[in-house]
Amino acid sequence: MQALYVDSFYFNNYSLQWLLIIIASIISLIASALVNGAYKKYSKKQALCKKTGAEVARSILQANGIFDIKIEKATGGTLSDHFDPKAKTIRLSNGIYDGTSIAALAVAAHEVGHALQYAQNYIPIKVRNTILPLANIGSSLAFPIILLGIFLGGIEPLINAGIILFLAVLAFQIITLPVEFNASKRALRALCDNGYLVDNESSGAKSVLFAAAGTYVASVLASVLTLLRLLLLSKRSNR
Repeated sequence: MQALYVDSFYFNNYSLQWLLIIIASIISLIASALVNGAYKKYSKKQALCKKTGAEVARSILQANGIFDIKIEKATGGTLSDHFDPKAKTIRLSNGIYDGTSIAALAVAAHEVGHALQYAQNYIPIKVRNTILPLANIGSSLAFPIILLGIFLGGIEPLINAGIILFLAVLAFQIITLPVEFNASKRALRALCDNGYLVDNESSGAKSVLFAAAGTYVASVLASVLTLLRLLLLSKRSNR
């Protein structure tokens, strides 16, 4: 009877782990499809202001009294746009830098939103940067430490150490959410208040930015599911 219970536990545990993997994959695929679909749709719709993403980004920066941030073309592919606070540089992919579409202006303004966060000492981004070093360690070492603990016969302190490191990754992703939503909010306000987008165009920009933010929400949900998998592995190894 005891053997039957143990076999049933391992079977249910193993099945649940695979279910969590499948759910996490579906969430990631949906988020990716939404952001790609929104970007593709609104990259074909030109903004009436006829300004490029780079021009709008530079104008918003100057309107906020920021003159020491460079705007460059990113070397990556589509949607490789980002703000590098150390280099004080906004890097925009080709389609955003030279583009005049609603999507191009939305993405460019979003990256400016991050620059404004640093310039105005936005607290969540300070918290995120504080967690970043530990999150980097966690993303590299959490799984190896957990697997090592399991392979060595279920060494609980080692497994728990790996789970704690993974929690740092999850904490970083959670604090990233308000950072991203705030950058999008700043972007939409700047685009509308300065006349770069008219009323019927702002809804398109909002769709692009909302879909992009959804990828960060999906990452958090996927990490929560991964944490559950790790806890199941830990429980299984201690049986």
